[in-house]
Amino acid sequence: MYVDDARVVGLRRALEARPAAASERVANTLEAAVALLVRPREQLELLLIKRAIHDRDPWSGHVALPGGRRDHNDADLIETAMRETDEEVGIMLPKVGVLVGTLDEVVPGTTRLPPILIAPFVFAVPTTTAATINEREVDAAIWVPLAALRDQRAASEILIELEGGARTFPSLIFGEYVIWGLTHRILTQFLDITVGLT
Repeated sequence: MYVDDARVVGLRRALEARPAAASERVANTLEAAVALLVRPREQLELLLIKRAIHDRDPWSGHVALPGGRRDHNDADLIETAMRETDEEVGIMLPKVGVLVGTLDEVVPGTTRLPPILIAPFVFAVPTTTAATINEREVDAAIWVPLAALRDQRAASEILIELEGGARTFPSLIFGEYVIWGLTHRILTQFLDITVGLT
């Protein structure tokens, strides 16, 4: 079974050895959660999405992880991550996924974005897991081998035009997809913790 895969067991141990840090909750801070779905095939693979274009979405068109804002009906942020994953890519984590750990919560480093904290949760899913995108929210779903994200050739920078002028940000490249911003920060954390697992 996929949860007995040695790499998934190693992933759980690596995450358990480093308890996740919580961000400070301050007034008017919104909460969100994302899911890192790990599929143990010949290589460990991670599911990324390309968000659909929406004028009111500050992350419109970005490469991201399945997830979104906490709903008032969500019991906790794990439920948020699971609900949003089902809504965006049609994967019902309560049925097929196993929570293997949690990463540090992250917050935007700029005041251009809303005051929000994001809790990342890592789930193992079966090798046969496939994404069915909700086209209103997602343009594409991509399973990426962890080894491809660790490859030195994936490391790059992206130039972003901001109100005060252009600024470069660290990024990861996978084919036509550029991963930067909060997703880059979450993935860097994940790759650092799970070094040696492929």
